[in-house]
Amino acid sequence: MAELFQALDQFPVTLKHWLVGHLQNILPEWAVPLVSAALSIAPILAVFPLLFALTTVIERKGLGRIQNRIGPNRVGIPLTNIRLAGFGQFIADGIKSLTKEDLVPHAADKVVHFIAPIALLIPVLLTYSVLPIGRNMVPLELPQTGLLFFFAIGASTELSVFMAGWSSRNKYSLLGAMRAIAQMVSYEIPLILSALTVVMISGTLSLSGIVERQMWSMPLPGIPGGQEGLLAHWFLFTPWGFVGFLLFLTAAAAEANRTPFDLPEAESEIVAGYFTEYSGFKFAIFFLGEYLGLFSMCGLGITLFLGGWLPPVNIAPLTWIPSWCWFLGKLCGFIVLFIWLRGTLPRLRTDQLMNFAWKFLLPMTLINLVVAALWHLLAGSVPLIVRWPLCFAMLAVPYWLLSRGFEAKFTKREYRFAS
Repeated sequence: MAELFQALDQFPVTLKHWLVGHLQNILPEWAVPLVSAALSIAPILAVFPLLFALTTVIERKGLGRIQNRIGPNRVGIPLTNIRLAGFGQFIADGIKSLTKEDLVPHAADKVVHFIAPIALLIPVLLTYSVLPIGRNMVPLELPQTGLLFFFAIGASTELSVFMAGWSSRNKYSLLGAMRAIAQMVSYEIPLILSALTVVMISGTLSLSGIVERQMWSMPLPGIPGGQEGLLAHWFLFTPWGFVGFLLFLTAAAAEANRTPFDLPEAESEIVAGYFTEYSGFKFAIFFLGEYLGLFSMCGLGITLFLGGWLPPVNIAPLTWIPSWCWFLGKLCGFIVLFIWLRGTLPRLRTDQLMNFAWKFLLPMTLINLVVAALWHLLAGSVPLIVRWPLCFAMLAVPYWLLSRGFEAKFTKREYRFAS
């Protein structure tokens, strides 16, 4: 039975090796590595865009339920009477984007205007190449620079945002691009610092290595559990890991322009942000890139804090589930969370957005670095029952002090009537 589930877990890898082995006898030698790379890329290009398409429908239906309305429930398979509970809506949206007229402002820089959405989508897709989606399922294994590659490639999306705003020759687009870049730069710092705690504890920049450090068979100082323990050594189960996960999740929501940090495309304030002058398929590419960026950020958070493709408990029924199912299941949980937040939280003001990044998130991530170092240093000499309250207090007190500056100052309302 265990061999059957292991074969199911490694089926994508086995299938790829089988295809490459048979193609070696047909293709020239120089073409085999290219085919192998294409077979590694194909699942990414198939699974995550399809997940994006389904997410758009699920999000609209979920927001409809939250706001006490129905949501899309009519469109099904085209040219038939099969509705599929509205899950054919993304097909209709895709056809509309393909057939809609591409309008470009007369004064726009047409070359840069055309390249901007492509420059956003390509770096986002490249970030998936280093994510360990399952056991032995990393398209590009970088032993010591995986996390660095992820952040370096992800940071290049800011250039595409500026290209879109500047090339449109529209003051609203340019202002939206400047505000989006300011937000992305501000929240990238706490995002990277929150991930740095994991690098300090695990001692590697390899994303596959970080997942291996959270396995129950590889204990580390400061991580609860023993050799072949019941619980996986997820970094989430530590004080610095729990706080770091919340900080990472908040910064990732701001990086992906999700509620309540969706100011770059606030229609009520600045029309539609940096892609005001985009329509048709170009706008669809921006839309796709934004969601794929959210999925990659969630995948990185899963890898850093939630054990990647590891199950939470080391018991037979859970360990039989394929590793890539665990990764995709956790990713779906993050998607539901962000949909819930979008239907619940109001949008922040620009000044609140920037103050929150520089006056709260950044100090908390720096304090969390110190707490993580202390947690690791005290692992061999101080028992766990003492380290937990100590490290928790070192994080709770600064949180309380920093949050006091964001408390709303309510004054007594006085009613005055005309005499």
